[in-house]
Amino acid sequence: MADPSSYRPKPGQIPDSPGVYRFRDEHRRVIYVGKAKSLRQRLANYFQDLAGLHPRTRTMVTTAASVEWTVVSTEVEALQLEYSWIKEYDPRFNVKYRDDKSYPYLAVTMNDEFPRVQVMRGHKKKGVRYFGPYAHAWAIRDTVDLLLRVFPVRTCSAGVFKNASRTGRPCLLGYIGKCSAPCVGRISPDDHWELADEFCDFMTGRTGTYLRRLEKQMTEAADEMEYERAARLRDDIGALKKAMEKNAVVLADATDADLIAVAEDELEAAVQIFHVRGGRVRGQRGWVTDKVEEITTGALVEHALQQLYGEETGDAVPKEVLVPALPDPLEPVQEWLTARRGSNVSLRIPQRGDKRALMETVERNAQQSLVLHKTKRASDLTTRSRALEEIAETLDLDSAPLRIECYDISHLQGEDVVASMVVFEDGLARKSEYRRFQIKGFEGQDDVRSMHEVITRRFRRYLADKERTGEWVDGDTDAADAAGSAGTADATDRAAELLADADAADAPIVSSLTEDDGRPKRFAYPPQLVVVDGGQPQVAAAKRALDELGIDDIAVCGLAKRLEEVWLPDDDDPVVLPRTSEGLYLLQRVRDEAHRFAITYQRTKRAKRFRAGPLDDVPGLGETRKQTLIKHFGSMKRLRSATIDQICEVPGIGRKTAETIVAAFARAAPTAPAVNTATGEIMDEEESGTTSGSPGEPVVAGAPEDRRGQET
Repeated sequence: MADPSSYRPKPGQIPDSPGVYRFRDEHRRVIYVGKAKSLRQRLANYFQDLAGLHPRTRTMVTTAASVEWTVVSTEVEALQLEYSWIKEYDPRFNVKYRDDKSYPYLAVTMNDEFPRVQVMRGHKKKGVRYFGPYAHAWAIRDTVDLLLRVFPVRTCSAGVFKNASRTGRPCLLGYIGKCSAPCVGRISPDDHWELADEFCDFMTGRTGTYLRRLEKQMTEAADEMEYERAARLRDDIGALKKAMEKNAVVLADATDADLIAVAEDELEAAVQIFHVRGGRVRGQRGWVTDKVEEITTGALVEHALQQLYGEETGDAVPKEVLVPALPDPLEPVQEWLTARRGSNVSLRIPQRGDKRALMETVERNAQQSLVLHKTKRASDLTTRSRALEEIAETLDLDSAPLRIECYDISHLQGEDVVASMVVFEDGLARKSEYRRFQIKGFEGQDDVRSMHEVITRRFRRYLADKERTGEWVDGDTDAADAAGSAGTADATDRAAELLADADAADAPIVSSLTEDDGRPKRFAYPPQLVVVDGGQPQVAAAKRALDELGIDDIAVCGLAKRLEEVWLPDDDDPVVLPRTSEGLYLLQRVRDEAHRFAITYQRTKRAKRFRAGPLDDVPGLGETRKQTLIKHFGSMKRLRSATIDQICEVPGIGRKTAETIVAAFARAAPTAPAVNTATGEIMDEEESGTTSGSPGEPVVAGAPEDRRGQET
């Protein structure tokens, strides 16, 4: 636990101007980001008597080891920079709203030649118009099914569309009148785009125009005694009205607004948002967050606005945002919203009437969401806490292992040997910090030696980063131990050797970390427990690697697959946990995740090796130019028979590269033909879809698993 006075800036150093500040921990990770109208006044609040601070604030300042700040010219710039840094660094003490689900949207791809209506989740894409979010994907499909009678827009995938264009026959929707069949030319691209635009207009709430137009056409058809056409128009009007009934009118003045409500207690807060367009509720979503800092309702609203509109522009930001409490100060937030929309945005608290009544409904949803979340999480938190306590008790640790790293080795009969590292924090997977390794020190199959190499390389990087951040002290105990275990006399020389090897050995695996890098994806952040997939030999190898590096404050254990036994270093007998133990269940989850991650990487490498061909030996020829070559000639067979002059005709391919390509094909042995295992016939290269292959190795079509062998 750090003393805040040890890193408190000197009087007069902090400027009295707007800005954004960052607290970092001893590992240089950013743990908190904040903004202030006056940096001097705000930061002074953190360096008062610890007894006067809120418990969460006290935890943050004692976890931090340094503070730094950036001066900006206005409070609006401070708001924008704060949002960018929270998104970039993911600080542990900031409020971060978590979507309680991945909400589906109704999306229209207006950037396509023939726009498509579909369900989309995840990040929004440029040129696509979104409506929602919806609570369920089936609600979107029901709405679309009703509207396709009137707006027969394309809904098929790119593959179905291409196949229909090739065969000249539309899909079923084209035959039953729920698609205008642009795939076979029944409608021009411009007319189809206008149809999709009308669909979007209807979804935005401009429904009266289309209903009146259809009613007029129905009346005209009846007057002309075209009763079948009039009946179809009548059914279309009924379909539109039924689609409109799914979203009841909640605001009579056809308001476009977002309503945000917050339900909170001392530990957590839930946020609910209703999206109202044209007076109808068009979407709903909810977030939940831990209150890891002392924060007001207005500040929770401000963070919700950042999360909601941080990447939105134009009409995605409504004219009116109704909230339960206003941020303090209000003006910068309102200016920021106005800038994102491009026109004035009203941010206010509803006091009476329909808007106040609707806000009460949103507040009730927020309360129910918080109660439901706490009910689900109570059991989950209790279980994870009990599992970590059982592991600490079994392994005789001083405290619960809040960060666990697990390692596994995978190979295929001694080839493509790889390793994985997975990370669990507080009993939950931290996938952003997973790492993959290629075994480089030797050839062949040796799981024990591979484990030693991986642990050495991982913690060599840890020691290297300790030196980069100034935590390594010449002559300290760890360095002396490292030197002693290696048989050298000088600890400083040993430290220098470790640091020199770190970059050379692990450069392809771990991205470079600079002294000023505060991102949470730190390869050098140490665990409290290392778990290896295996028994006593693997555990001994991992422990030996840590001892050689002089690291003695990290516990090691192994979990053997056969009997699910826990092995400890220097113990001849394993520890057997009860089958109902939560600690054993957590260790199994960690081990299985490491095994899955390693197998996935090993299969990827194996597939890449099987696809290798002569073009891979051409220096400077990347994937893009390979694909350009194959696309130009149509197949590898034609490329192999091409002359140097013909290859030079491909854009981006010079004569020297063309000569190298021809020489590579000349060196390679003829590739064996692909065989269709269903019929036994030999397939042409164009038929089999082969673009490259290992020299002299047959490609067996339809049997991708026959060559797998035994994976570990």
